Amino acid sequence: MTVPVLPNGTARHLFLAKHGLAGRPSGAGKGADLKAVIDGLGFVQLDSVNTFARAHDLILWSRRQQYRPQALQHLLHRDRQVFEHWTHDAAVIPMESFAHWRLRFARDEARLASRWRNDRRDDFHAKIDEVLRRISDGGACTSGDVGSDESRGSGGWWDWHPSKTALEYLWRSGQLSVVRREGFTKVYDLTERVIPAEHLNRRHHPEETIDWCCASALDRLGFATSGELAAFWDHVTPAEAKAWCTVALAEGRVIEVDVEGVDGKRRRSFAWPDVMDGATAPPAPRLRILSPFDPALRDRKRAERLFGFHYRIEIFVPAPQRTYGYYVFPVMEGDRIIGRIDMKRQADILAVRAFWPELGVKLGAGRLRALQQELERAASFGGCRALDYAEGWIR
Repeated sequence: MTVPVLPNGTARHLFLAKHGLAGRPSGAGKGADLKAVIDGLGFVQLDSVNTFARAHDLILWSRRQQYRPQALQHLLHRDRQVFEHWTHDAAVIPMESFAHWRLRFARDEARLASRWRNDRRDDFHAKIDEVLRRISDGGACTSGDVGSDESRGSGGWWDWHPSKTALEYLWRSGQLSVVRREGFTKVYDLTERVIPAEHLNRRHHPEETIDWCCASALDRLGFATSGELAAFWDHVTPAEAKAWCTVALAEGRVIEVDVEGVDGKRRRSFAWPDVMDGATAPPAPRLRILSPFDPALRDRKRAERLFGFHYRIEIFVPAPQRTYGYYVFPVMEGDRIIGRIDMKRQADILAVRAFWPELGVKLGAGRLRALQQELERAASFGGCRALDYAEGWIR
């Protein structure tokens, strides 16, 4: 049987449509509209770096330019429409997914408990019970509210004091939840006080969660290898995802397709049988600035295959050795990534230091104006009253 080929252009269009980057970034950017964006993405990664805007805020703003950070806080802390937990990193996740996180809670509980014991902590259960009692009796707390009399480096996973380690363990195992953040500091409370009862009391068998993880990942990726399905939520093992693909293929739930990369090379992947019907028109020719942690770019190898875009965070690279900058932002136009920009909020000024076009991209007058207009919109979003362009900022 001939395996259908998904041409590179079609693959890019489908992938960007799945990631909310095909249409113009219009919409209310709050309430039900914002929740729908997060539902479509599956999750939004949280990150503390704030040179211009935090990653989660920029991810949402690039899809809804009326979005403002308070709207996400309302969904998370007031309306309880999303919850905070772990995918491949800390993320906000639709509340409807909470019951499927119980498999992760159980696996993390066993793994982390073993890790702590191996760090020579003989008071493991005592410390857990102490922190639980503290929150049960005294209410929500941060890591700064516990362990003030403990020394760091006394057996925690990341050189934390034992009570901080206990908080992280209790959160990762599902016994505590993040009720809100103060600044970027997590505030923990008992899960039964945070998660609405209809989601708290729902249960799924592990097999149901594995099926949900793989199917929902394929929904959002459009096409994927078994490894990419496993990595999407970072929730099931590669072996479980591979087994799911084998069974789903045999049952006719999925088909195999050859996805063409930007270099013409093909990669065998899985997709829903109607994948060719889902091919979309080219995305709107809108220029937009993306977060380095944007869901469309999080899988760096996939982004390189589909778009020919090679990106690495250089935060931890010594300044003289950086190719670009400390924290540069990808710039997308339509279905192409046309460059990356180094910009930083300095008080109420958005300082634009450099823009590097990708190879073969010409920065004509129209494209330059579109970039400057997007920077003006970004400045407004970031609360900046003006832009300051460095001399020779176009490289």
